[in-house]
Amino acid sequence: MEIAAPRILSEINGMKSARLLILVLVIQPIFSYSQLPAFSSRFSRIEEIPVPPGFERVHAAPGSFGAYLQQLPLRKNRTVFLYNGQPKADQSLHYAVIDISTGSKDLQQCADLIMRLRAEYFFERGKYDSILFRGSDHDLFRYSDWKKKCSLEQHVCLMAFMEQVFMYCGTYSLAQQLRSKRLSEMQIGDVLIKGGSPGHAEIVADMAIDRKTGKKIFMLAESYMPAQDAHLVLNPVKPSFGPWYELNDENKIFTATWIFTSDQLRYW
Repeated sequence: MEIAAPRILSEINGMKSARLLILVLVIQPIFSYSQLPAFSSRFSRIEEIPVPPGFERVHAAPGSFGAYLQQLPLRKNRTVFLYNGQPKADQSLHYAVIDISTGSKDLQQCADLIMRLRAEYFFERGKYDSILFRGSDHDLFRYSDWKKKCSLEQHVCLMAFMEQVFMYCGTYSLAQQLRSKRLSEMQIGDVLIKGGSPGHAEIVADMAIDRKTGKKIFMLAESYMPAQDAHLVLNPVKPSFGPWYELNDENKIFTATWIFTSDQLRYW
């Protein structure tokens, strides 16, 4: 089966539309799926996805947020479903689906997924005071306060809290909460984010390095609009790398669903 290769034709004035898909797809068969690092159902976690030849995986410190992301479970089925149970119309932009619930409401979109992952990390470790997010009106949402008023099972309480976060926090507020860093200093757990409306955010879920040259590559996870299953996005610029992206000094990062600029990298 041949796959249409994405060709960048133009960038539309400052990315004004939420539906600006960054890449205009020109139907021009130039490579087959068999040339890509194919997903296999035996990959049960992100850290089991192979790296390209010549690279070795960067192992995040045990117990760190980066290690948590690398160990996220993957579903055996590659289908991305929307919050309403319907399959997403375009199934060609992702490599694998992360096994984390989406919910039945149109809430867990891009920044929401990233906040959810951060919350789950601290929740698993009982660090409830660290689960806090800044709202668009600068109010702080603290899980430790919410937890005191919730009489339900603990994780049910967390998800009820996160629904409030999803409604009142987004790319704008998360971009304000996070701190800027140089693209060359990227680490697992960092976030590429364009705040505002339209806006988008993707999280660095894994990294690898070529020890001979020092060249680094990274993997990105996202959700999108409408709310949908979390997934690892394919590299539209270098399809042979599958879900891996090259870290370089270029000003723009073209992902499967967005164009980020090099000054949009943030960290917790």
